[in-house]
Amino acid sequence: MLIEISVLLGFGCLSGVTTVLFGFGGGFVTVPVVYAFTLADPDQALGAMHVAVATSTAVMVVNAGSATLAQLRTGRLRRDYLWPLIAFIGLGAVLGSFAATMADESVLRWLFVAYLALTIADSVVRKGFVSRRDDGAPRALGGFTTTAGGTGIGAVASFLGVGGSVLTVPLMRRKGLPMADAAALANPLSLPVAVIGTAVYAFAATGTPSGAAHLGYVDLVAAGALLCGSLPTIAVTRRVVGRIPDRAHAIAYLGLLAAALIAIVVR
Repeated sequence: MLIEISVLLGFGCLSGVTTVLFGFGGGFVTVPVVYAFTLADPDQALGAMHVAVATSTAVMVVNAGSATLAQLRTGRLRRDYLWPLIAFIGLGAVLGSFAATMADESVLRWLFVAYLALTIADSVVRKGFVSRRDDGAPRALGGFTTTAGGTGIGAVASFLGVGGSVLTVPLMRRKGLPMADAAALANPLSLPVAVIGTAVYAFAATGTPSGAAHLGYVDLVAAGALLCGSLPTIAVTRRVVGRIPDRAHAIAYLGLLAAALIAIVVR
């Protein structure tokens, strides 16, 4: 248990860094590590991916909220990109969260893998992500992107416990925003997914793990250890946002997605 807590603290620190720099809220760090530890427990192995996704959303509520407050002071949270997109993401999150509680474990795991692989490939192949478009001022979000796109982002993100940043960051990049601004916007846009997902996994889940350390599918011990590592790191990392070259920032984002993909596949 001591070794497990220590490892979770370390990955919590990493999730704090990724929350500020990439807008992940911790999802792509916490899902693989919680999945690995849960899988090693014979009593929980059959529900390991559900526990990982649920715990990720719980951690994301605090991480994304803390990072949002920090980013407010920087002026990077642009209202025209937040509203009403955030409302439609919340709507999609309700649908995706309920669907995830009924999904087969293996389906959930391989959809997570496919989601990562397609996102990486799309960001590398299509122009506008690795190198920011240099064609004038950032472009506004269209009506279809805000409504149907926002609902889809919320549904996919809550289903997989990843907060939506892997869809919102590339979207903002292709609208011409700097990587630092795109990552900053990903945190408030992840909040409805995290809040709604956590509520559903905690109180509307079926076949949940036994034990006092769980609230529904949420592993309270793992979530607590991850947050003990992430919150101090968020406070420190926010000081370096904007100092990283834009292209290097985008490449690092894709590198972390690739690492999460490998971790899930290998495990």
